[in-house]
Amino acid sequence: MNAIFERRAVREYTNEKVDEEKIQKLIDAFQAAPCALHQTDVMELSVITDPELLKKIEDNTNNSCYNAPLVFMINTKKDSQFGERDASVAAENVMVEAFELGLASVYVMGGVIALNKFPEIQKELGMDDGYETSVLLPIGYPADDGKPEDRSNRYKVVRK
Repeated sequence: MNAIFERRAVREYTNEKVDEEKIQKLIDAFQAAPCALHQTDVMELSVITDPELLKKIEDNTNNSCYNAPLVFMINTKKDSQFGERDASVAAENVMVEAFELGLASVYVMGGVIALNKFPEIQKELGMDDGYETSVLLPIGYPADDGKPEDRSNRYKVVRK
């Protein structure tokens, strides 16, 4: 539960690269995510570390990746009934694992809207035809040592 309660959204990263072992653990966390109706063909992941491609994302999404050295781009089939929900669940797995690995992340939606206007860039980033980006996850080492907010009582809960 520590990772759930202490993870925070980070929008400023150091330049330190994320090593391959950690990237693989993040991919494993993505792969372990549940999906609706066992439809594993409705979601795909692009793992972006190439500085030129990261800059292309930044330039076309109003810096929505916060100059992170690693971005997970989670894409879902356009006609999938549950794809965006599956992408959100997978993103949570990745964010919790990132925290466990000493990394930080942030769930980005605004940049997704912008990126979906550039199918030629998405294709260059590895997205298949018939898909759209549902979640961008910038990941890296936090540039500050900020503290997480208290999230113990944020939403209405009804018990009966």
